[in-house]
Amino acid sequence: MRDIAKEVYEKMRVGNSAWIKPVAAKGDTLPLFQAVHDQVQQMADEGLIAVSKVERQEDGLIDAIRIQKLA
Repeated sequence: MRDIAKEVYEKMRVGNSAWIKPVAAKGDTLPLFQAVHDQVQQMADEGLIAVSKVERQEDGLIDAIRIQKLA
């Protein structure tokens, strides 16, 4: 699976916010997208980003994550 969080991070400017969502055209599926949350948490622990919102579906699967680039 591609590193969605890193792709979004690299396209952002410091201080900007962005949504990370699965893109079906690129082969992303909602069950596989759950691993992105771990990637985002690791980046947040390293001080690269801040997680401002995590949206979940009714079944509890994460379908979108909003981040802000800090460094």
